[in-house]
Amino acid sequence: MIIEPMTTIANSAVSPVTILPNGMLDGIAALPHLGIIRVQGPNAATFLHGQLTQDFALLDASHARLTAFCSAKGRMQASFIGFKRGPEEILLVCSADILAPTLKRLSMFVMRAKAKLTDATNDFTLLGLAGTTLENTIKTIAAPAYSTGAKVDFGTINLAYLHPAGTTPRALWVAPRDEPLPLGQPLATDVWQWGEVQSGVATITAPIVEAFVPQMLNYESVGGVNFKKGCYPGQEVVARSQFRGTLKRRAFLAHCEQEMLAGQEVFAEGDDSQPVAMVAQAAQSPLGGFDAIVSGQVAALEVSALRLGTTTGPVLTLAALPYELLADI
Repeated sequence: MIIEPMTTIANSAVSPVTILPNGMLDGIAALPHLGIIRVQGPNAATFLHGQLTQDFALLDASHARLTAFCSAKGRMQASFIGFKRGPEEILLVCSADILAPTLKRLSMFVMRAKAKLTDATNDFTLLGLAGTTLENTIKTIAAPAYSTGAKVDFGTINLAYLHPAGTTPRALWVAPRDEPLPLGQPLATDVWQWGEVQSGVATITAPIVEAFVPQMLNYESVGGVNFKKGCYPGQEVVARSQFRGTLKRRAFLAHCEQEMLAGQEVFAEGDDSQPVAMVAQAAQSPLGGFDAIVSGQVAALEVSALRLGTTTGPVLTLAALPYELLADI
């Protein structure tokens, strides 16, 4: 894993990608930490278009969307990978620990829309495919080449291409329970979760609900926000954050020899007045220690030694993102 000084990270235009050792992230992983919300009905797309940060009105069958569901204050209550399974059916993949409250909140806004929301987790097999296993699957089904945000259908199976973990391709495999499983070596769930961190794209989980506006997790830079679409809850706050001044909080990759957990605070060494960052998502690294996506004050992260939990806690080392940050507008 390439570790870079903060001056390189702040200048995202020259950030190198993370190179994972061969075979480190390769295989098929069970994803019990994720669940699926099904939205069905003639107004499924238009309903979601009015609730989420991405454009679902123009979503076609060959793409999947990273998107967020925000509060009226622009704070992220959930994040999803969403795609059309049929003309009147959209699936939203999210963290299982927030699925029930998210389903309840979204359902409150349905009103007269012809759309029904249900927990469809038990109706599907949800797997993660990575590395050469994914590449072999793509060849086997003669699917289009890997491209972040693309979605492939073959029979009743959906394959949604995710952001890579560094340079390692990843995808979600979603299929009815009676479909045969894909071929490939098993990949441990905790290693897949490490790959999620290495992608630099955080998933909203219970400890960080309403902790961030989308830009604090770089969602505008990874295709999670569409600034040309119509209104949705929190849209004014999200747009104002983008168009009025420099964004002051961003997400970065970090490494620590001690365990990190989502929701933990990060302090600048010697300054206990307030935390300068928060851990958004973390996983144990097969290379040793723990890696995380950390969202914090850019100015403080550029000049401060960082400590986990307290001003004298374990040291955090920042690492380069595997993508470029969009320039502030």
